[in-house]
This record gives sequence, C-alpha cells and structure tokens, in this order.
Amino acid sequence: MDMGVAFHVMDRMITCVRLLLASSAFLVGCTGTSVPTDTPRADDAAHPPVVRQPLENPVPSAPAGTAKLAEPAAPIVVPPDTLYICVVDAGDVRRQTAIEFAPKVGELCAKHPEMGPCQYERNACRRGGGRVYAANGVEITMETEAAYDRKVLRVWFKAG
Repeated sequence: MDMGVAFHVMDRMITCVRLLLASSAFLVGCTGTSVPTDTPRADDAAHPPVVRQPLENPVPSAPAGTAKLAEPAAPIVVPPDTLYICVVDAGDVRRQTAIEFAPKVGELCAKHPEMGPCQYERNACRRGGGRVYAANGVEITMETEAAYDRKVLRVWFKAG
C-alpha cells in the first residue's frame, strides 16, 4: 500500500472519530435535568383536558315495548358550561354524561366544533353506544359530522 494512500485513509479515520466525539459531546451537553415534555406535570393531573361527568340520576327511557322516536322522550339535562351531553339508553335506564373540556379546548370547541379534539370525544360517545347532544339540546348526528368534515376539508386515508 502506498504511504500517501495510507496517510489519507488514516486522516479520514481521524476526522470521523473527531466528528463522532464532537457530536456525542454535543448530545451530552444538550441533555439536562429538565422534565421531559411527554410526562404529565403535577398541575396537568389537577386539570385533565376532558372530563366525562355522569349526571345525577338516570332517567327512565322509553318502555321496552314502544318504538324509540328520533328524539328522546325524556328531556336532555345540560349543565351550564357544558358543550356536549352523551346519552346512552341501556335497557330501561337512560344515562346522561356531560363532556367537559379544559378551558382552552372548550373555547376552541365552542367556536369550531369541527376540530379534532371535539370530534374525538363525540365519536368516543358513539363508540360506547351513545348519542351526542349539543348544549342547546340538538343531536349531533353523523350527517352533522360529515358537514363538519366538508367545512375543514378533512381527508381520511385508509391503510393497506
């Protein structure tokens, strides 16, 4: 092997080692004792982003022998400062759960109900067999959700 080539190879190896040491020193210098961003803070536990609060007493639903109407027979109870109510008819009992958001998320959902966090909570209610009602007592149906999707031009991609 020519000595010039050997020195060139050795110089390249030294340069790579220096680069590796410099980058590892940089990474060590960047890590500190700060709290990672993905761990919840103590004040986050006191104020979760969404609270599902069951309302006082279950309301009797329509008798088992009668056909259910498009609108529920019993009134929907909406507490103040609640955007959505999840209503689940299980047997002869209707359970109403208030979906309350953190203040910032609640403001967003009040202005723009088509946004993802709001839609996620409504869909979670539906997955549990419930129906979602807005604060004014109007049901938010899948047709309403489709109108929201058209408003924000939401596109869903399916894997596979």
